[in-house]
Amino acid sequence: MTKPFTLLCGAALLAATFAPVAHAQVQPGTNTFPANVPVTRAVPDPQDVAYPGTITVDIDATDLATGAERITETVPVAPGATQLTLLLPEWIPGHHSRSGLPAELVGMHFTADGKDLAWHRDPVDVYAYIIDLPAGTHDVVARMIHTPALKQEPGDRVTVTREIINLEWDQMVLYPAGHYVRQIRVKPSVTFPEGWTAYTALDGKAQSANRYAWDVTDYETLVDSPIFAGKYAHRYPVGENVFIDAVADKPEYLSIKPEHLETYRNLVKEADIAFGARHFDHYDFLLGLTDKLSGVGLEHHRSNESTYLPKAWTDWAAMDWDHNVVPHEYSHSWDGKYRRPARLWTPDYRQPMIDDLLWVYEGQTQFWGLVLAARSGVQSKAMVLAELAGYAGGFSVMAGREWRSVADTTTDPVFASRRPKPFASMSRGEDYYTEGALVWLEADQIIRDGTGGKKSIDDFAHAFYGMRNGDWGVLPYTRADVVATLQAVFAYDWDTFLKTRIETPGQPVPLGGIERGGYHLVWKAEPNVYDQGRMSENKALGLTYSLGISLDREGKVTQTLWGSPAFKAGIVPGSQIMAVNGDAYDADGIKTAIAAAKGTDKAITLLIRRDSHFDTVTIAYHDGMRYPWLERDAAAKGPGGLDALLAPHRPMSR
Repeated sequence: MTKPFTLLCGAALLAATFAPVAHAQVQPGTNTFPANVPVTRAVPDPQDVAYPGTITVDIDATDLATGAERITETVPVAPGATQLTLLLPEWIPGHHSRSGLPAELVGMHFTADGKDLAWHRDPVDVYAYIIDLPAGTHDVVARMIHTPALKQEPGDRVTVTREIINLEWDQMVLYPAGHYVRQIRVKPSVTFPEGWTAYTALDGKAQSANRYAWDVTDYETLVDSPIFAGKYAHRYPVGENVFIDAVADKPEYLSIKPEHLETYRNLVKEADIAFGARHFDHYDFLLGLTDKLSGVGLEHHRSNESTYLPKAWTDWAAMDWDHNVVPHEYSHSWDGKYRRPARLWTPDYRQPMIDDLLWVYEGQTQFWGLVLAARSGVQSKAMVLAELAGYAGGFSVMAGREWRSVADTTTDPVFASRRPKPFASMSRGEDYYTEGALVWLEADQIIRDGTGGKKSIDDFAHAFYGMRNGDWGVLPYTRADVVATLQAVFAYDWDTFLKTRIETPGQPVPLGGIERGGYHLVWKAEPNVYDQGRMSENKALGLTYSLGISLDREGKVTQTLWGSPAFKAGIVPGSQIMAVNGDAYDADGIKTAIAAAKGTDKAITLLIRRDSHFDTVTIAYHDGMRYPWLERDAAAKGPGGLDALLAPHRPMSR
């Protein structure tokens, strides 16, 4: 009898549970609406006061199999504190965006006197770790593991290989909230694999076997002083207290001929002449010769992180196109580190950085990187002219210039996060680099023309960057400072010039500097030396200025130019050219077809695969292969202003 009774009771209960309940009818227009719950930011803003005590950081970077870096960080605690808030950098100088990676920081444990402490991540400031402190806590020990990317994906960087480690402190060292980062003292050390050599701009190196330690420094300097360490490494002096610290995938890649090494010594001399002062006490070019480590070009005050492809030194002439990152990043010690847009300097790495003057910060640096490369011989003059031709040629076919100004592109790294775009020529990208460089080239030529060659952009550089020799603090600037300095060099309506060139969309192609400098943009059937070098290395084919597409080695479309013949035919990124005029695709075949159609009424027929679908399209294009070049004006006598700009400025030995 018990079982049926139980079942009966269960059925009755179930029926009672789901029985309809009578509710009052809601009248129209009386819907329920929530009220806002205010978001409270609990993390304190930074104050310009010293943090009590010195943080010690010890990192074990010996695990090459997984790339994991194990961090032990000991943080002193103010007497009587009940909570400690530690932050991972969120806005990192030189990245121009919110780029910290807390997802890579795992295995988090906090202890005091050997006992685990409760902690939670702040729900608003998710880069903040809030730790509860028992009474009498003197120090908190944080143990965590940094797990960098193991393969290259969009937005990721491989920083550990079996031959090279690129250690960036901001990815794995926490700092206490509530203080300017320059007010936080840190004592760092790292253990690398046995036999490795480590380089950094940090002071006071002490080495015991494979453990490196450095003097106490402030957290701001720590973040600004990354490490390149390698199994194969060599240091080259290239100037007074200036060194190239090179690491490589293989030892033979570290070999450089004396005459090529001399170009880097020339680079140091030319920068001293151009800027008129140094804003460092010593400087390290941290250089990786690698295709295993992710590429990097990142500025620091007393160093830079740069990578070349492995054979950039051993195949010097063929790799000429790959050499510019070093003079570019070196120029940043003056422009971007010492002189910095006022709203790009922040007291900590939680406050957002405002990028509105990147057309100076990066535009000037792109300009000076090219100029110093040519003056020093780190790149040939022909290569630099080809790069300028590429900038000008690219803007001549860029549909996005009609609606978007150079100034607006300074917001791009924040909202686009440097990820690929389906139609970059319409959306634009970070054109404050290259169009900015062309605008500064025009400014140089205006000054030269207006002063009969007596002054140039070098005079601006002396006035803007060349004060307080040896000062490696930060001297912020505004747009008004830029205009005033230009005006002091040469009286001109610089305000309108910059409003037109930088802040107004729909402007003509920025050819003023090239044409004033005695050159003009022309189109040829053969790629210039820069385009040829890049295409050869990547086994790619650029048809941007003809059909309007870029192709990889298999004929897959990597970019389509908005409004181009290919665009109008529906050929988009991700599709693949399978055949050209009935023959299987290869690079020579499509180039031959484009050349054969020039000046005729013949269409080019392409078999296109997109996903699993095939289409045959015809393109009526008859202008042949086209690549941008700069040519000297035929009527010019003697060197022009652009020649003078790129000529060596150091005394030449006879």
